[in-house]
Amino acid sequence: MRILVDAMGGDNAPLEILKGCKLAADEYGYDIILCGDEGRIRRILDENGLTSGKFAFADAPDAIEMTDHADAVVKEKKDSSMAVGLRLLKAGEGDAFVTAGNTGAALVGSSLILRRIKGIKRAAIATILPARNGTSMLIDCGANVECKAEYLNQFGLMGSLYVKAVLGIETPRVGLLNNGAEATKGAPLQVEAYKLLSENPYIHFIGNIEGRDGPLGAADVIVCDGFTGNVYLKTMEGMGQLILKSLKDILLANAKTKFGGLLLKSQIESFRRTFDYREYGGAPLLGIDGAVIKAHGSADAVTIKNALKQAASFAESGVNESLREAVFEIS
Repeated sequence: MRILVDAMGGDNAPLEILKGCKLAADEYGYDIILCGDEGRIRRILDENGLTSGKFAFADAPDAIEMTDHADAVVKEKKDSSMAVGLRLLKAGEGDAFVTAGNTGAALVGSSLILRRIKGIKRAAIATILPARNGTSMLIDCGANVECKAEYLNQFGLMGSLYVKAVLGIETPRVGLLNNGAEATKGAPLQVEAYKLLSENPYIHFIGNIEGRDGPLGAADVIVCDGFTGNVYLKTMEGMGQLILKSLKDILLANAKTKFGGLLLKSQIESFRRTFDYREYGGAPLLGIDGAVIKAHGSADAVTIKNALKQAASFAESGVNESLREAVFEIS
């Protein structure tokens, strides 16, 4: 498995990116191609004892900053680490690409360099979220603020195929995020999307779900437009932090609660990891003709290690081939 990594992308690049790559190379044996300023990368690897025989290098003198416009990756910064990595993936020099850099640039670069799978109207950002007794996928999380019903229908298809192939759920339940369970609920977008999703032969559509239903595990794939999805995602992140901080306050309140915390240490750690975004690696960009994972902008070494693992699973899953076939048959 050859994974291309944007070594210069993210708030903590390049050091944390390189640490994560070393963890993944040691644990999973991936061949990793580090895209970025080769001289600087080699120096940091040497200084921090991170050198590995599993690393190769793709020199890229420039880098996309978080403040850069999304189209910089295909315009003024064509030699950035992100652009170089995407072009190498397009050329077949790697099996997957991982970046913690500018989300907009990653989406634009993937759409224009790798291109969308034929028949897919819009690519989408899909995020794995904790849910009761497992996880759920939220799609779209911000790529498409304004949507048409046909986009949401395709999001349901893309998410369902990914969850089946990568997460191993044989018949994923697909729900449409809405303000009520009835088929007539929502704005015209949701009403029309409901009709298309219910007629889609490639998915198991269970109808509308409300915001409270997602964390309780009502659906394996939660479909929505990018604006709604981003608000939902950020709300989930905030609630997770609130719960963990409140639990910490309770456990540290006095000697009795501290002792109780010691007795429940392993259970508390398992609970904490459920809400730790680092454990989920990153978000696949679905609908793109290539396996691309967008890690959190503040990704640390653990996040990057898990993002590489997710990228490998994505590349090996055959999701894009299945999507290509399904879209062809539908059209």
